[in-house]
Amino acid sequence: MYDHIGLKVRDLAASRRFYEAALAPLGHVLGSHDNTYAGIGPAGEPALWLYATEGAKGPGTHIAFRAADHKAVEAFHKAGLKAGGTDNGGAGPRTDYSPTYYAAFLIDPDGNNVEAVCP
Repeated sequence: MYDHIGLKVRDLAASRRFYEAALAPLGHVLGSHDNTYAGIGPAGEPALWLYATEGAKGPGTHIAFRAADHKAVEAFHKAGLKAGGTDNGGAGPRTDYSPTYYAAFLIDPDGNNVEAVCP
């Protein structure tokens, strides 16, 4: 639905580690990058751009990534925790959203709420 999203981050290395790990189970990889930015997404099509910004304030942004299945949602959550994310809701059904909605939530190193969902 979207072409790309750009997030300003305080610590590019920490954010890159988090997103590379958490999004790998969803099929996303690191694309173009240097010491000021990193693009992550499907191979050859980065859609999430991280920009090193001194004094960046990230809390308040919510990003949801589509997952192929429940196992990918669970792997996203586990990998994201290992890479420095904070639990904001483990993998499981969210019947208050819809009868088949299955998701997990993490807080990234800048305080953004990141979700993987298998609707």
